[in-house]
Amino acid sequence: MAVTVVCVPKATAQIPFLPELQVPSTASNDSNDRVVSGWVYLDGRRLFQIAASKTNFPERLEDIQKKLEAISQYYFQLPANTPVKVEVRKVNELPVIYVNDQYLMTVTSEDAGLRQVDISTSANQIADSLKEDLQQAKQERQTQFLIDQGKIAGATGLVMIVMSSAVYGWQRRSKKNSDSATFQAQKELLNSPTLAAAQPITTQLNQQQVRHVQEAKRRLFQLTQAGIWGGGSFFILGLFPYTRGFQVAILAAAQFPLRLGVVLLVTYVAVRLSYALIDRFTSTLIRSSAFITPEDSARLQLRVSTFSGVTKSIATAICVGVGFLLALVSLGIDIVPLLAGASLVGVAVSLASQNLIKDAINGFLIILEDQYALGDVINVGDVGGLVENLNLRMTQVRDSEGRLITIPNSEIKVVANLSSRWSRADLTIPIAYQADTEEALKLIKTVADKMNQELQWQRQILEPPQVLGIDQFGDRGLIIRVWIKTRPLKQWDVAREFRRRLKIALDEAGISISVPQQAIWVNDPELLNVQSNGKSN
Repeated sequence: MAVTVVCVPKATAQIPFLPELQVPSTASNDSNDRVVSGWVYLDGRRLFQIAASKTNFPERLEDIQKKLEAISQYYFQLPANTPVKVEVRKVNELPVIYVNDQYLMTVTSEDAGLRQVDISTSANQIADSLKEDLQQAKQERQTQFLIDQGKIAGATGLVMIVMSSAVYGWQRRSKKNSDSATFQAQKELLNSPTLAAAQPITTQLNQQQVRHVQEAKRRLFQLTQAGIWGGGSFFILGLFPYTRGFQVAILAAAQFPLRLGVVLLVTYVAVRLSYALIDRFTSTLIRSSAFITPEDSARLQLRVSTFSGVTKSIATAICVGVGFLLALVSLGIDIVPLLAGASLVGVAVSLASQNLIKDAINGFLIILEDQYALGDVINVGDVGGLVENLNLRMTQVRDSEGRLITIPNSEIKVVANLSSRWSRADLTIPIAYQADTEEALKLIKTVADKMNQELQWQRQILEPPQVLGIDQFGDRGLIIRVWIKTRPLKQWDVAREFRRRLKIALDEAGISISVPQQAIWVNDPELLNVQSNGKSN
């Protein structure tokens, strides 16, 4: 960093204090007689305060402002060395202020009450301030002063460009470093056998974390750029008497929108950072070797996805609620009565919406006890399917026909999870009664073991298949039962492939799969004679 010290003319840039832009007031029994106060401005600079009743104040302020504008314009046209003459005269026992023998205003007891002095002292204070400010305003309109202020404005613009370029370069370097860190993290994941099972969800969480952090940084960089250009431009406007009035107009017009914009931006950044922290926590949880085993890695991924989604929803609700309260505070609204009323409304709503409370409690217990998670296949009563959405309020499942079924959490009493930690392909194979039973059992066992030894299916089959034997005598033949323990949601793929291979093996061995058969007994003698004659013929 290079620091250069140069001699520059004195810079004059007036930035009025924000809260004083609002019109203060004092309490009174009659709203029309209430005393209000306000500032008289010259070139965007506050000169002095005046007060009057609420009914007369706007007219009096406008009249004094117009007279001051006319007096100052006449004075500015005089030669540069002409002094300004500000006098306080007594008219009807009230002090009256004249500027260059031109009437400006009459000082009242309300004006003196603002300064907590007597009327004469208040008039003298206004006159002294007015004389000094008019002389300064005339000096600021001199050519040399405008040239000096122009130099300062040019230097300010150059500083704005340099700072904006530095922030832009910093933003690009930060993005480049984030991309490099993401690539390095993915490389470490690929080279780490301990995290091999958790690699997909860990990579996803890392990517989400980087994306949320980059989004928060992007918004902060945008705010910094807006602050540089907006603040610099605002400062330049205050350097010249002809443009200083725009400062007051900008502050008056943009005061509340600016506050709301800052609150919205801070809320948005807080939400993004909370998302990044949640992803960081869940990613650290998965990286811990104590939680990573080949048996529960897939289950952990489902739990992490569910926990992350629900926690982000809660964090969003909290951030939005706090942001809403801060927005009300920035607008000058007293939130204490609002919070008290909201608590009463909350009690009434809680009594009227007990089902929602039951949904939230049951949803919390479902997530805490890991009854099921996102990506599980469940059956709830007569419906079931893949869990696509899970929160404290409801569970949404997609059935085999593609229908999205929404189930309130309070209605879930008994749930069957078909993919918790492991699944099982339960196969019943019908074999004809005429077939060799021992040969059929041996063939089924051979097909299952051969399939289990292949690398493609070995990853999906957790344990050696179990041929349980003849389960029952059915109308279709002998029913042989086979159990194959698989990874979650893989039982259907394994079962389909096993049936295909078994059908080919049974055909090659000449063992037929039984089909339903019926025997018909005929007791009619005539029909029996016809059948006998037909056979003899």
